[in-house]
Amino acid sequence: MTPGAATAVDVGDGVRLAVTDSGGDGPVVLLLHGWPVTSYHWRLTVPALAEAGFRAVAADLRGLGNSTAGGGRFDKELLAGDVIALADRLDVARFAVVGHDWGGTVGYLVAAAHPERVWALAVEEEVLPGIDAEIPEPGRSHYPDWHGPFNRRAGLAETLVPGREDAYYGTFLRQSAGPAPLALPGDAEQVYLDAYRRPGTLAAGLGYYRTAQADAAAVRTRSHHPLDTPVLAIGGRYGMGTAVTKCLAQLATDVQDLQVAQAGHYPAEQDPATVNRELTSFLARHRPVTAPGCGLPH
Repeated sequence: MTPGAATAVDVGDGVRLAVTDSGGDGPVVLLLHGWPVTSYHWRLTVPALAEAGFRAVAADLRGLGNSTAGGGRFDKELLAGDVIALADRLDVARFAVVGHDWGGTVGYLVAAAHPERVWALAVEEEVLPGIDAEIPEPGRSHYPDWHGPFNRRAGLAETLVPGREDAYYGTFLRQSAGPAPLALPGDAEQVYLDAYRRPGTLAAGLGYYRTAQADAAAVRTRSHHPLDTPVLAIGGRYGMGTAVTKCLAQLATDVQDLQVAQAGHYPAEQDPATVNRELTSFLARHRPVTAPGCGLPH
């Protein structure tokens, strides 16, 4: 794989994940985005990780961005299997996972199922399904609460969204970013709107929300065996805030809290200086003692 170039990696089930790889021989960090964004979310994170000596691999989740949907299943345990298959295809034995939104749930399930392979986990702006953690103010007044029920209601979004994608996704992106001065930087909103207008993306995105019961059951089942993997919980003040840490504290024994004051649901984009500094420091403290996590265990 050419460093920095986008490529498609076949992970089975008819799924080809769009992946960018910073290259290098440092410890591997897999980056997983959420909804309604793509791996573009990590454009400011990848260079910082590479500069700190890590090999950063960012993937579009199945059905989103430039990745294919395969058989059309989107339960998060299945997506966790995509991540393991990706690591296998890249010949990476051990890695850290950084997940935003749904990518955080997927990352947790990867770490819980394969603790011998995941040496660190960072979760940005996600309260995992099946775990109670109330979003505090001011996030409670800013983070949207309409999109979940809307997306889960069979037939509703399919009828109302086509042809109105910019209004639908744009409204969520702007509201979830927090107060107007914290809007997504640069061309990010337009990049995401362009990506989510692509054929099949609406169905995939709705699929992520319509596996709620299965996802909650998967998380609760894993919660009976708390993670020993070190975890960094990242919350935006105008997003989920401390709820991210309160959620993960119920699932793991070693959780570090990072609250980003000038951010909503997208801290890595809205305050990259803070997130990059704390994320690289966290990963550096926990990086494997042995040299790079490449080569599959036998």
